[in-house]
Amino acid sequence: MILTVTPNPSLDRTYEIPDLDRGEVLRATGERVDPGGKGVNVSRAVAAAGHRTVAVMPLGGAPGALVAELLAGEGIEVAPVPVAGATRSNIALAEPDGTLTKINAPGPCLTAPESGSLLAAVAAHSPSASWIACCGSLPRGLTPSWYGELVAQAHESGARIALDTSGPSLLSALSGRPDVVKPNTDELAEAVGRPLSTVGDAVKAAEELRSLGAGAVLASLGADGQLLVSPAGTWFGSAAVAAERIRSNVGAGDASLAGFLTAGGEGPDALAAAVAHGAAAVRLPGSVMPTPSDLEPAVVLVTADIPLDRALTEQGSPR
Repeated sequence: MILTVTPNPSLDRTYEIPDLDRGEVLRATGERVDPGGKGVNVSRAVAAAGHRTVAVMPLGGAPGALVAELLAGEGIEVAPVPVAGATRSNIALAEPDGTLTKINAPGPCLTAPESGSLLAAVAAHSPSASWIACCGSLPRGLTPSWYGELVAQAHESGARIALDTSGPSLLSALSGRPDVVKPNTDELAEAVGRPLSTVGDAVKAAEELRSLGAGAVLASLGADGQLLVSPAGTWFGSAAVAAERIRSNVGAGDASLAGFLTAGGEGPDALAAAVAHGAAAVRLPGSVMPTPSDLEPAVVLVTADIPLDRALTEQGSPR
């Protein structure tokens, strides 16, 4: 069972539009309403792959009730923590070339008792979890040290923990030695405080995160692929996806993390699963998560021969 923790979930509306023209009336060619949040998407991808998952999250108001209803409809066990504030609603505008414009609401402000209830809910489900995936931004009311508390709590229960967050929340949690951290290029650059221009730059940055406490680093390098830097070795994975097949990259990184964890969470085979899941996700509308039939493992390449001098298409820069 993979347990996910989403401190700031959302109700996501995605509209497919021909073009984004500011100041004009835009007519959508497609529309989806999905439960959102990085941990939520990991649970959705795990469930789509046929594995059991439990999703812990604070939920409030009508949007929160709808998030729980939608997740239950996908066969996901929801462990809601009731909060006074309403769950946030987000909007995404997806263009045919894959460009995505997102408007993310701030979400509710959690009180100290609600924060404690969230930690308690994770503790209650940790004993049966093979992995705990803690993902996304923290809502108002939670300090950056909250993820560090969660990492320590997970290790006390004997569970392995994967952390997908950024900024101070990521850095403050590293001393707790999370088993895996999953930054994208910009988040990796922000963590080390310098731009990343090549795959080699990304490798060095990942090694620095490991020196600060991360067990392994699974880095998403956008269209260039993914990088796994771990105690067992370093591997680079990629998959060719034609531009005309890209529909939306919403949740692609979350699908990758789900693929990585369901494949064991370590080594080149898990990296190959991560790349395959991410490549499948961008070919689907909105934040639809891929099923096994959507995967194309034959187009995935994983190698220990790292292309260190390859320039990154989407170069990372500190915020």
